[in-house]
Amino acid sequence: MEKIITDLRSLNTTELKELAAEKGEKPFRGTQVFEWLHKKGAAGFEDMTNVPKSFAAKVLEDHSLLNMEPVRVLRDEEDGTCKFLMKTYDGNVIESVLMKYEHGYSACISSQVGCRMGCSFCASTIGGKVRDLSAGEMCEQIYTMQRHEGVRISNIVVMGTGEPFDNFDAFVRFYELITDKDGLNISGRNITVSTCGIVEKIRELADRHFALTLAISLHAPDDELRKTIMPVANKYHIEDIMAACDYFFKQTGRRVTFEYSLIAGVNDSPECAMKLVRLIKGRNAHVNLIPVNPVKERDYKRSGQEKTAAFKKLLEKNGINATIRRGMGKNIDAACGQLRRSYMEEDK
Repeated sequence: MEKIITDLRSLNTTELKELAAEKGEKPFRGTQVFEWLHKKGAAGFEDMTNVPKSFAAKVLEDHSLLNMEPVRVLRDEEDGTCKFLMKTYDGNVIESVLMKYEHGYSACISSQVGCRMGCSFCASTIGGKVRDLSAGEMCEQIYTMQRHEGVRISNIVVMGTGEPFDNFDAFVRFYELITDKDGLNISGRNITVSTCGIVEKIRELADRHFALTLAISLHAPDDELRKTIMPVANKYHIEDIMAACDYFFKQTGRRVTFEYSLIAGVNDSPECAMKLVRLIKGRNAHVNLIPVNPVKERDYKRSGQEKTAAFKKLLEKNGINATIRRGMGKNIDAACGQLRRSYMEEDK
């Protein structure tokens, strides 16, 4: 029978207090452990100077610390972006990215090992989904980058490998851990989660009233075109996604972002722009235009600068707030999943 691994980093303060009591310690030991793991970024009990070794030994009898090991770090000397390839406890690899901005450091993290959504422009989904990441493993990506670079991360985007709402419970637990006042205490307003549009989970998230930003990976203005690049569109229609977004805004008052990867000759025409206008008009929303990153297994090409600028201008002319995502890490394997794919091919 396979041993069930309980990730210590996935436990909240209350659960750690209960665990301390179970092991014959005062509950405050649980608070100490939480602060060491989530505020100070401790990699193990050996770093926790005020936690008794006897208590640590008892905890590790039936709990594990699922640490990440950076096996490759690519650094873009031009803008300071670092792309991390991290090995998980079971030998899988995932990607995380650290980006430097004027306002501080932002991290892009993964929610799964691989992805089963099948979007045709994304390298992350080639090979499918291996497994979900625990909430603690999602946190540990951030703490690993902080330890490695000696910085403090203040913004998080859950836009790396995987579909966060396909791992919804772990994502919710991650959000609660990373915003905890006894931990890293990151503001919910500094967290963005991206989904390809799993309608029931958008509504479930809305009912939790989290102060985060919801980003929808739209990439097409109608169902027909969307189905050709995103298999998930066969289950979730744009009309239902938009209704769920309206519900999210009603419940939270938080503006929704629509991500739109511009693929040359596929979805970058003036007709597509006008369809997008009609879809979003009247909503408190923002469009983030993303020049698609080339993936060697696909034959998609990014729209040129002129075409991208014209698409944006057409949106703005019709009252749609739009920006073009700043290209970060363009001198390294920037497309999500590319570094993982190349590493796995070398490993074979």
